Amino acid sequence: MSSATSNGPAVSRREFDALFERVRTWGRWAAAERGAWNRVDADRVRRAAALVRSGTVVPLGRPWDTAAGPDNRRPALHYMSDLGDVEPSEPSTHKDFVGADFHGKGITHLDALSHVAYRGRLYGGGAARELVGAGGARFGGVGALGPLVTRGVLLDLPAVQGVTWLEPGQAVRAGDVAAAEEALGVEIGEGDAVLLRTGRFRRRRELGPWDADAACAGFHVDAVPLLAGRGIALLGGDGDSDVRPSPVEGVHSPVHTLAVAAMGVPLLDNADVEELAAACADTDRYEFLLLVSPLNVPGGTGSPVNPVAVL
Repeated sequence: MSSATSNGPAVSRREFDALFERVRTWGRWAAAERGAWNRVDADRVRRAAALVRSGTVVPLGRPWDTAAGPDNRRPALHYMSDLGDVEPSEPSTHKDFVGADFHGKGITHLDALSHVAYRGRLYGGGAARELVGAGGARFGGVGALGPLVTRGVLLDLPAVQGVTWLEPGQAVRAGDVAAAEEALGVEIGEGDAVLLRTGRFRRRRELGPWDADAACAGFHVDAVPLLAGRGIALLGGDGDSDVRPSPVEGVHSPVHTLAVAAMGVPLLDNADVEELAAACADTDRYEFLLLVSPLNVPGGTGSPVNPVAVL
């Protein structure tokens, strides 16, 4: 690795490929389409449910964003298809249409294992061109995941570092993850969903939107071996997990690549964790029951979601 900048040490393609092989879990599970989610069995769900104490329910989904902006280049659609004047008989009804090209920075969504390929291969080694076509994915579709229920852990990096938010381009490295665990009194374990708070939406509300594809806080690739070693099942937060600009030459989304294509870990992007961070701070508990229920889209590479944390 060469000299460090705000987005962390630069990583060569050779170093990145070695890291890919280091964290790769291809062939580990018979139900390969579920990837790391195989770690979450009924016992882990029961233990996650036992974390509920106050019954406080915190939604993590962003409002459906139909306004174009620098961080929402493909706005979601919402229009009324019936204003009570389509069906002649009583009662009158009101209906609407929603749609979204949801992979991006605007919509809270889940990335399935078919979303990312590296060197032409999906998680498990199948050829992406053979398995993903115009009709969707024949491997790693979001329907193979189903509702995701497990223990969630919030890493509130601004709270740990005594700042309001992390600046765009700031990397969260392995040492930062370990420091956050110690400061917040929580330890990442097998089958967990790890959510990173960078303060993106607090910054957005106070300073306005910016091009998050060009610059955003997120994980540096050197944090991935720690997360892989803990056996996480889901990774996400208020960005898309990657620090941008990417520190890896020729790979624009290296954490996506390592998590999805190497480790079989689905990603939860653009979750608004501000209310959750406040609730965790109030109770001094940074673990909770997390529920993520994607739409059952056969062959879908992901789905818009409105995740829920229960404390």
